[in-house]
Amino acid sequence: ISIPLEGLKSYGDFWNFYHLASLGRPFLDLWVEFPPLFPVLSRGIYLMVGGREHSFIYALIAIFSIIQAANIYLFQKIARAINAENESINRVYVYVFFLVGLFYGWAYFDSLAVFCLLLGLYLITIKNARAAGLVIGVGGLIKWFPFLVLPAAWKWLKTKKALTVVIIAVFVISMGWGLLLGISPEFTKASLTAQGAKGSWETVWALIDGNLSTGNFNPDIDRTIASSASISTGNPPVVPVWLSLLILGGIGCWVFWKSTIESAHQIIGMSGFTMIVFFLWSPGYSPQWTLYLLPLVILCFKNNRSLLIALVLTLVNLLEWPILLSRGWFQYLDEIVLTRTAIFILLAFLFAQIILTQDKNDKVIN
Repeated sequence: ISIPLEGLKSYGDFWNFYHLASLGRPFLDLWVEFPPLFPVLSRGIYLMVGGREHSFIYALIAIFSIIQAANIYLFQKIARAINAENESINRVYVYVFFLVGLFYGWAYFDSLAVFCLLLGLYLITIKNARAAGLVIGVGGLIKWFPFLVLPAAWKWLKTKKALTVVIIAVFVISMGWGLLLGISPEFTKASLTAQGAKGSWETVWALIDGNLSTGNFNPDIDRTIASSASISTGNPPVVPVWLSLLILGGIGCWVFWKSTIESAHQIIGMSGFTMIVFFLWSPGYSPQWTLYLLPLVILCFKNNRSLLIALVLTLVNLLEWPILLSRGWFQYLDEIVLTRTAIFILLAFLFAQIILTQDKNDKVIN
């Protein structure tokens, strides 16, 4: 919050959010690369403040601040379900330290999806299947990441409740996108395909493809023209996306098949493993996505290990953005991406170890 307005505009995505909101009604007058809830919220705020940019930005910051506080509360609820009271409090302090220290939570809208992810995880741990499915479905209409907790729900809950979570989540997101497809099929289809057509960025796959850039779209794109969503920003993939999905998805399915989820601790471990597999497969990566991983790391591992991993992960992401790439120093992107990928591979092994072995000292939810 202490960062000056110009700093938030320069290093965050507020300029993009404001620009999209000023163009018109999302999915009706233009295509948007995000799921529908946040673009609709942005447009509503834009109209409420009369198009004044500084009021628009501060309104979003206020909303993000409230959501960040809610995320801390949810983190505390989950921590208490896993650990003893004293240890859970220590983990909350660590999470608050990283959350306050990272500007990502205020410069992007990922904190909204993190809220749905954490609330969905908590509802899964207490076996409230209907509410969990609803929250995960709504989260998927903000960003897709909350859906990554579904494998953990399937392993933890009995078949009937697991099906309830999946069916409700899929129903909610299908209704949201289906409504838009019925009203404005052209712009909605463009919105759904835009990210895939953009090309790879900031991943190992991007290095292989020769795409040394951020996830911004081609400047020649006109969002009021649906066909412009298919304009590529970078080089085409050298390794087909389906092939990397087959390999990493196969590894993920094997771990899923072999794992046994008997505790809240292992629910977090399965969610963390699923997220890491997704990050390793994804053609693109954005540094603010560390907001999804940090609570899982801090919740899942022993205090010293979780603190060390969270610290290294945070430093690498901050080094990537804003320290290096905001200054145009893309010559260091290879080292950053390879370091981050190595950390992800290590985390995949650590998360897999938790869900493939039984921790007799773990606190089991009854």
